Amino acid sequence: MVRNARGQVSEARSRLLATATRIFYAEGLHSVGIDRIVAEAKVTRATLYRHFPSKDDLVVAYLQGVHEMEREGLGKALTSGLPADEVLRAVAGSIADGIRSAQFRGCAFLNAVAEYPDPAHPVHRAVLDHREWFLRTVTDLLAQVGENPPEPAGRHFVMLRDGAMVAGCLSDPAEVCETFLREVDELLRHRLDPAG
Repeated sequence: MVRNARGQVSEARSRLLATATRIFYAEGLHSVGIDRIVAEAKVTRATLYRHFPSKDDLVVAYLQGVHEMEREGLGKALTSGLPADEVLRAVAGSIADGIRSAQFRGCAFLNAVAEYPDPAHPVHRAVLDHREWFLRTVTDLLAQVGENPPEPAGRHFVMLRDGAMVAGCLSDPAEVCETFLREVDELLRHRLDPAG
């Protein structure tokens, strides 16, 4: 990461990443060219390549930025002092809020993996790293809710999230979110009272 003389991240790098983040999320990764990012960020091509040696590096940095935002948001829920089931409800609520937002264009990670299907590609690996972190975090929380093994419930939660993210682009977001939140609540109630 390029820093200025005061040790701060370069303003040009920040502008490039903010521009790429906005356009990549709204329009897709392959459809947006370097020339457009350079023009909208008001930098030269040389500046872009000094910070990001290739477009793939810029895409990975974009995904890492989205990951950090999600990690920060989940971190707030984790340190809220709420019981694990309420933290998971808060996480689900945050996901639903995103789906209902006017700027929602699906999951940045699911969108990226659709464009980069090769598991060896750095973009695909960045998606898998994020998903592994999310699954592990949710599973760790579910381990604090009920007695049954948490791994199946963790995978279930992630699949509910993935389905809601896709359905939120295809049908009424309010209905999608209502279904998603109800199913997360049912998953948690089942863990707390498997016989009920």
